[in-house]
Amino acid sequence: MPERNLDQRLLAILAADVAGYSRLMEANERATVNALDAARAVFRDHAAAHRGRIVDTAGDSVLAVFPSAIGAVQAALAIQDELGERNETVLEEQRMHFRIGVNLGDVIEKDDGSVYGSGVNVAARLESLAAPGGIMISEDVHRQVMGKVTKDFEDAGTHAVKNIAKPVQAFRVITESGLDTSPCVDKPLNLPDKPSIAVLPFDNLSRDADQEYFADGIAEDLITALSRIRWMFVTARNSSFAYKGQSPDVRHVGRELGVRYVLEGSVRKGGNRLRISAKLIDASTGNYVWAERYDRELVDLFDLQDEITEALVATLQTEVGQFESERAHRKAPQNLDAWECYQRGMWHLWRASNAENLAEACGLFQRAIDLDPNFAQPVAALANTLYLQIVSTYVESPIETLNQALQVANRAIALDDKEALAHHALGRIQTTRGEFELAIETLRTAINLNPSLALAHYALGNALLQDEQLGEAVIEYDTAIRLSPRDPLIFTFYQFRAVAQLLLGDYEAAVRDAQRAVLHPAAASFACATLASGLALLDRHVAAKTALDKLLEVRPEFDPYIVLASFSPLNPKALRPLYKPWVDGLRKAGLAISE
Repeated sequence: MPERNLDQRLLAILAADVAGYSRLMEANERATVNALDAARAVFRDHAAAHRGRIVDTAGDSVLAVFPSAIGAVQAALAIQDELGERNETVLEEQRMHFRIGVNLGDVIEKDDGSVYGSGVNVAARLESLAAPGGIMISEDVHRQVMGKVTKDFEDAGTHAVKNIAKPVQAFRVITESGLDTSPCVDKPLNLPDKPSIAVLPFDNLSRDADQEYFADGIAEDLITALSRIRWMFVTARNSSFAYKGQSPDVRHVGRELGVRYVLEGSVRKGGNRLRISAKLIDASTGNYVWAERYDRELVDLFDLQDEITEALVATLQTEVGQFESERAHRKAPQNLDAWECYQRGMWHLWRASNAENLAEACGLFQRAIDLDPNFAQPVAALANTLYLQIVSTYVESPIETLNQALQVANRAIALDDKEALAHHALGRIQTTRGEFELAIETLRTAINLNPSLALAHYALGNALLQDEQLGEAVIEYDTAIRLSPRDPLIFTFYQFRAVAQLLLGDYEAAVRDAQRAVLHPAAASFACATLASGLALLDRHVAAKTALDKLLEVRPEFDPYIVLASFSPLNPKALRPLYKPWVDGLRKAGLAISE
């Protein structure tokens, strides 16, 4: 097959689409199609006038290329001016507003005139950042046109955009009055200083009208449950349900409601089974952050509604938290605000396999506190990180650090006694202090405040374990795993459930869970030790020796009694009787242990 002729060139790329296109089509398909055709003629005329050409018009979009950045920006300005004048003669609800992004980059041009490459992708991302009727340009374009066009520009900040490795520096084109080029369009709402989400009404894809109530119930319960998460801003039901029966562009929803994320979903009934689908979308780009499907037997509708709501809320906490942490991690350190410092600290905390990550997390949480002393979440996270440094034996003075952690956790609760993460941190510290009954009560408070907080169920499992309530501990570990099966700290859920099962005498179950834990790249030596102990107790001596060798390769100085002392620094020998089977298994595997 002859090789295709692919020409790579440096071009200015103009990407555009219609704001609220789905809403316009829903209102009047024929009028919208006619208006889109007329608008594309405007694009075509002004592109040609500036030596450019249209290369694609898929859906409601327009893609054009120009030999120069100046030509592309001048065409964009002329296009928005003419479209703005046309809109003055149209009813407001029927006006068609385009967002335009302009980038300068290398593109691959095929024989048929179509173009591809990261330069095109960046232009599309800039378009998604523009306001309706507005123009957003890249830093390279800004450098080329500054002082050469009759408009001013406003720095719109650096944006980490999907599938583009390097953050994009954007500039907004403004008029002399400082407004976007389409002054008749309302400015989008500013985003809150914490993650914001709108839960749209779930679509009923079944013919059964009764499922309409179930679909609405899922969305309403989600709004209520998410509102209990203190670090999340949730749009009220009346605002998000205004889109019921529509198929809105989620980017338009994000701008109208001032949210970063939009959750949409559907419900479909088939026989006695129900399928619920949910998608979390980044409203700034329209890209999916996460999607999941739940298939369930239709037995008790209300119980099913509660189960699905609980599962969705738990997953959303994890997915939004990870996405926010990754976003903050990509931002330049000197530009971080309090929320971003907190999220960047969480990025390190979730990789808490070494002392360096925990120390970095502590520093970032403290910086967030310095920037906003009344922000409870980083205070709670700092207390939790100090606790982890103690149990990981990374501190020289564990009792001193434990006292510091206790003070920090109490401060977090004083700042916000409805913050579940603060009670979670305090409960973990109380467990380490040997105050098991108090810890169990505190952690149950955290769960009452946020029933979907998997970390609180896991921490409660640990408190119950240390209090020798082993069966109850396993139940809490089961709940944590069910709520957050893709949790960044899932390996810790498995490794402690493995210990509880080992102490109960169920060595097979202990080995299965320990094997799951050690497969995780961030797994600690404790998981390897539990695997070696369980295998030895099953008389699987060769496998136990292999697991022990891996443990000593990771941590040559491993001493089970030092580990147990870190779990209870105020009384270093307190847990030895409880953990005797675990220690005996390690000794049987071949570990030399001095009393």
